[in-house]
Amino acid sequence: MKGGLSGYQEQEEELKKQRDIKLLKRFIPLIKQNRKIIGISIALMVMLSLAELTIPFITKTAVDEYILPGMAADLAQADREQYLFYSAVSGVVLFILSIFLFILNFFQTLVMEYAGQRMMHDLRMQIFDRIQNLPVSYFSKNTVGRLSTRVTNDVQNMQEMFTSIMTFVIKDAFLLISILIILMLMDFYLSLIMFFIIPVVIISTWLFSEKSRKIYRILRANTAEINSMFSECIGGIKVIQIFTQQKKVAADFKVLNHQNYVAGIEQMKVFGIFMPIVDLLSSIALAAVIFYGGGRVVSDTLTLGTLVAFISYTKTFFRPVRDLSEKHNILQNALASGERIVQILDTDKEQEGGKESLETIESIEFKNVSFKYESGADSDVIQNVSFRVNKGESLAILGPTGSGKTSLMNLIVRFYQHGSGQIFINKKPIESYSTHSIRSKVAIVTQDPYLFSGTIRENITPPDILLTEHKLNEILELSYLNSVVDHLQNGLDTLISQGGSSLSSGERQLISIARAFAHQPDLIIFDEATSYVDTESEEKIRVATAKLRENRTSITIAHRLRTAMTADNIIVLKDGRIIESGNHDTLINLKGFYFKLHTVK
Repeated sequence: MKGGLSGYQEQEEELKKQRDIKLLKRFIPLIKQNRKIIGISIALMVMLSLAELTIPFITKTAVDEYILPGMAADLAQADREQYLFYSAVSGVVLFILSIFLFILNFFQTLVMEYAGQRMMHDLRMQIFDRIQNLPVSYFSKNTVGRLSTRVTNDVQNMQEMFTSIMTFVIKDAFLLISILIILMLMDFYLSLIMFFIIPVVIISTWLFSEKSRKIYRILRANTAEINSMFSECIGGIKVIQIFTQQKKVAADFKVLNHQNYVAGIEQMKVFGIFMPIVDLLSSIALAAVIFYGGGRVVSDTLTLGTLVAFISYTKTFFRPVRDLSEKHNILQNALASGERIVQILDTDKEQEGGKESLETIESIEFKNVSFKYESGADSDVIQNVSFRVNKGESLAILGPTGSGKTSLMNLIVRFYQHGSGQIFINKKPIESYSTHSIRSKVAIVTQDPYLFSGTIRENITPPDILLTEHKLNEILELSYLNSVVDHLQNGLDTLISQGGSSLSSGERQLISIARAFAHQPDLIIFDEATSYVDTESEEKIRVATAKLRENRTSITIAHRLRTAMTADNIIVLKDGRIIESGNHDTLINLKGFYFKLHTVK
């Protein structure tokens, strides 16, 4: 749990190669799925923009046509009252227009937020579905904290992009172009001031974009690392406390947290410099309009109403410029998150295997199978392993730690793909069958079974397995779980926490065995289910597993000799190779590695 980003830098370098347009195209399908709602939002936004553009024009008309003429000294009283009436009408029109703008803005925001929520709902489901179908090897390289950040923080940043940017950018771009056209039509020479300012704004935005994206990448990586470290600390809190490592872990977290703090300060500095630049350009443009336009009003080559409208349009012009700058800041943050989301979506799913469905397991055979976890590893974890187990037979795999016992289990259920050699099921290559159909015929009982938060019933019978109460009670008796359930106030409907931490090791094992019974597998794999339990629980588990083996093919990864003794066949692994094989009596007579284990016992 060392702080910093050393384990993440290679991924970051790859992410920097992404191009914005290509990245944004990846999310177009989400937009297409909600195009009707987005279309309504854009239509409301255009109406909103047109209404905003009308306000300065009404002001110009009121000043030039009614207010100034109404101020003439030689004007008759009747005419003055008429001009006063039209001025009042202009004020009422502006008031009604403001109410209309409020209503449009409310519905536009409502519609856009609804579209954004729907798009993020779909995106989260895509990410979650992809994560569930990634190969097991992917999770050995990516921590829970990093992956949870993708589904939470990064998706939230994408939502801000869709809701805050998509239609608002269209609105702001529409306003900018419309204002420039209006200004040119009102007075071409006065509008040239804006054309001198625009290139400076574009250059400033480009420089800001380059700098802010780098910082946001660091911030996103830091967030993932913080979540990852926090998740590890919570999961290993007992180890941290028993070895009094709180200060050491806190020191590592402080380093990582400080890196995130420094990146946040850098982001604030960049944004703190850029936004005042936009404000400065706005003030310069406004001052230039007043200086040049005011002189022309005095020289009677420009009406006062036109100058007032010009000032209003200039202020309105820089408001979307400022908005675009802020939205650009959100965009950089969202794109930094989008890069990581796309990285997961682009990761290849677990291989589905062949199209043939496995109906039943008659036999499993390994022929000269070799395997390594990393393609660049120096040596194989499993080397030239060959064995066969037929329906109804029991096989025990014995060997010292690191000899490759669990690796064989991983190959049978296709958590990993074997290297050289061949694996056969029913005399057909394992690749002929779909991975799903293979796993539907296999159940695994591990040393430390994982239980999900929920009820005991839900942990035994998944939604796709329908069992009658009679069948369920039969399973409870066979697995000896009824002795546990009967003492619980809510029985099978007792809620348990994630991982089953509120239960003992033996109780978790019995639930795992009951789950295997409910699955009705052809092949049951045991990874020494009695390693962590007391003598009384061990006896219950031993009897339950014996019942589970009846009329089924079983493979047991044995850590204790007594577990292997009753198997029909035993293979002894050492350094990834089979050094002995046979039943108990045969191996005893060989007086080799197995015999030494027996005599030591």
